[in-house]
Amino acid sequence: MMKIRSFEFSLRELAGSMGDFGTLFPLAIGYIVVCGLNPAGFLVMMGLTNIVTGLIYKLPMPLEPKKAVAVYAIANHWTPSMVYSCGFSLGLFWLILSFSGLMEKVLRLIPRCVVRGIQVSLGIMLGIFGLSMIKGVTLDGWGLGALSILIIILLRENRFAPAAIVLMVLGVAIPALRGELAGKVSLVVSLPPIFIPELKEMGKTFILAGIAQIPLTLTNAVIACAALIREYFPARPVSEKKLLVNQAVMNLITPFFGGMPMCHGAGGLAGQYYFGARTGGTNIIEGLIEISLGLFLSSSIVAIFYVFPRSIIGAMLIMVGISLLKFAKDVTKKDLLPMSITIFISVLTKNMAIGFGAGLLCFYLVRRWF
Repeated sequence: MMKIRSFEFSLRELAGSMGDFGTLFPLAIGYIVVCGLNPAGFLVMMGLTNIVTGLIYKLPMPLEPKKAVAVYAIANHWTPSMVYSCGFSLGLFWLILSFSGLMEKVLRLIPRCVVRGIQVSLGIMLGIFGLSMIKGVTLDGWGLGALSILIIILLRENRFAPAAIVLMVLGVAIPALRGELAGKVSLVVSLPPIFIPELKEMGKTFILAGIAQIPLTLTNAVIACAALIREYFPARPVSEKKLLVNQAVMNLITPFFGGMPMCHGAGGLAGQYYFGARTGGTNIIEGLIEISLGLFLSSSIVAIFYVFPRSIIGAMLIMVGISLLKFAKDVTKKDLLPMSITIFISVLTKNMAIGFGAGLLCFYLVRRWF
C-alpha cells in the first residue's frame, strides 16, 4: 500500500495554498479598510492558525472569513472591537454545541442528496461570483480572464510552473509594471494588537450577525467540508465534530490578538485541492506567507490587494466552481428532487442555509408521501 504523505513542501503545495485566495481578498480588504482591523493581527493570527491546523490535520484545511459576519460588519462599519467580540462569542457557541451532543443528532437527520445539493450550489455560486469579477472589455476584463482560464487549463498540474503561482506572479506584475505599486510598498515591522472582548459587545454582535452565521457555518464549513474531505481523502476522514471544535478553539483565541472571525469552508478546500494541495504542508506554507506579510508588509497589504486584477481571481473561482459540479453525478433518481430544490433555493436566495432547509424539508416530504 502506498504511504500517504502528511507533509510536502513543493511548488504544487505552494500553488494549492493560493487556491482559496479568491474568497479571502475581497473580505480582507473590507475588514481592513472599512472596519479598521489591524492588518498585522489579521494576517499573523490567520497564519499561525493555518500552521497549527496543518499540523493537526495533516491535510489541506482552508481558513476563511465567516462570510455572514464579514458582510454585515463591513456593510454597517463595525469597529474592530465589535468584529473581535463577535468572533469570540461564536467560538463559545461552537464549543457548547460541540459538547452538548446536539451536533450528532442533527447529522443523523441530514441525507446525502442534500449535502450534494450544497456542494453543487457552492460550485454554481462560486462560478457566478467569478463571472461578476470578470467584466469590461479591457485587459483587466474578459481578456485577462480568458488568459487566466487558459493558464489554469494548461498549467494546473504542471510541477515546475503550477497555474496558481503563475497567476499570482502575473497579478502582482501587471500593477507593478503600470506603476500602481510605486511608493505603496514598504517594509515596516508591525505586531498584532492585544484585545479583551467585552460581554456587552459579545451579546450585541452575536444577535446582529452571529445568529445569521450559524446555519451557514454548519452547512458549508462543517457538513459540506467534512463530506468533501471524505471525497478527496477517503483514508483520512475528519468528523464534523472535530471541525466544529477546531473552529470553536481558534475563534476563542485569535480575537485576543486581532484575528478575524474564522471558519473552514468547502469552497476553500475545493480551491486548494483543485490547484494542487494534498498535504498539511499547504497550510504551513500559507501560514508562513501570511505571518511574513503581517509582520513586514502589513502597511502595504491593502494597496497590493486593491490593485490585484480581479479577473484573475474571477477565473480561479470559475474553474473551482466547475470542479464542484461533479458531485451531482452519484445522486439517484429518487433523490434528484431534494437535491434540485437545495440547489435552486440556494442560488436563488444566495444563501446556502435557506437552500439546505428547503432541501431537507423536500426530502422528508417526498419520503413520507412516496
